Amino acid sequence: MARQNFGGFGGGGNMQQLMRQAQKMQQQLQETQEKLDAAEYEASAGGGMVSVKISGKPEVTGVTIDPQVVDPDDVEMLQDLIQAAINEALRKSEEAKEAAMNRMAPGMGGLF
Repeated sequence: MARQNFGGFGGGGNMQQLMRQAQKMQQQLQETQEKLDAAEYEASAGGGMVSVKISGKPEVTGVTIDPQVVDPDDVEMLQDLIQAAINEALRKSEEAKEAAMNRMAPGMGGLF
């Protein structure tokens, strides 16, 4: 009976090479994820009156509020500034993750 070769995967050597490549890619992906998780992103709002730091996990790791922006009669503005700074920091984190994943998978058409 004739042995079929399905797209180059019929031989054991090709399969072993494919497995090694997959393991290497998995290791690179894990290392990249660890670096991204350890990274810190900072953003501010209100001309720097409110600043937020987040980790790549993402978790808020710090909030700085300039005392000049604390107005008991305008709590809503402070809330808006905090929200804006957090959202900007999250956006930066997401952009960094997306860029790193796309560097890992060139030619995959924005898989990540």
